[in-house]
Amino acid sequence: MRLALHAEWTKIRTVASPLWLLLATVAATVALSVGAASVVNCTASGCGGDTTKLSLVGVQLGQAPLAILAVLVISGEYSSGMIRTTLAAIPHRATALAAKAVTLTGLAAAAGTVAVLGSLLAAWLILPGHGYPGLSLADGPTLRAVVGSILYLALIALLSLGVAAIVRDSATSIGVVLGLLYLFPILAQTIGDPNWQRLLQQIAPMSAGLTIQATTDLPSLPISPWAGLGVTAGWAAAALLGGGLLLHSRDVQGPT
Repeated sequence: MRLALHAEWTKIRTVASPLWLLLATVAATVALSVGAASVVNCTASGCGGDTTKLSLVGVQLGQAPLAILAVLVISGEYSSGMIRTTLAAIPHRATALAAKAVTLTGLAAAAGTVAVLGSLLAAWLILPGHGYPGLSLADGPTLRAVVGSILYLALIALLSLGVAAIVRDSATSIGVVLGLLYLFPILAQTIGDPNWQRLLQQIAPMSAGLTIQATTDLPSLPISPWAGLGVTAGWAAAALLGGGLLLHSRDVQGPT
């Protein structure tokens, strides 16, 4: 396993695209959060609403380049034929996929930490008084939102890796992942039945997972914060399991 991890790390750090996609994750997350915080209308009594969740809204955008990176980690090897070399060097296919997952999780957690803390710091500086009281890691709900957002980004990366292992084609995999993330919330808004809306919010990987960012009015959520993150974890586990089974059972010929 150690040799497999070293090989994956070498492949990632010797090409430019992963670095640029990780930087895009940080930049997109912080930029959207800054924009959201800058338009908040605060009064002497406070800023109203869930300020912590607002300060972390950039995660909704920052997850996209991270998902693309996760897809390319394996689908790029199928398109280039490198997957044959990878599996020749690491014949145990589950080990090869696990090494990609571990390496990707580390990168996603690192980029996610910078992006989430950067967003929180930006909101702390932008909001009136240079530091809204709720935006503190000493506050339990805020700490949970921050840690949960980092875990959420790592889970989205694993979900994307699993989808790419199943589909193998880069463009199709990216479309499937982004559809899973962004289509469910759109459908929930277009459905008039509140029960169906709530169900979609409970099962969608993004809508459910990002409830981890909520720090106020928790009883009104469609699903509790940690349970929502568990839904995202379930999506990621299912995708990785499916990808692992297919990687083990079929040949390595990529899509033509």
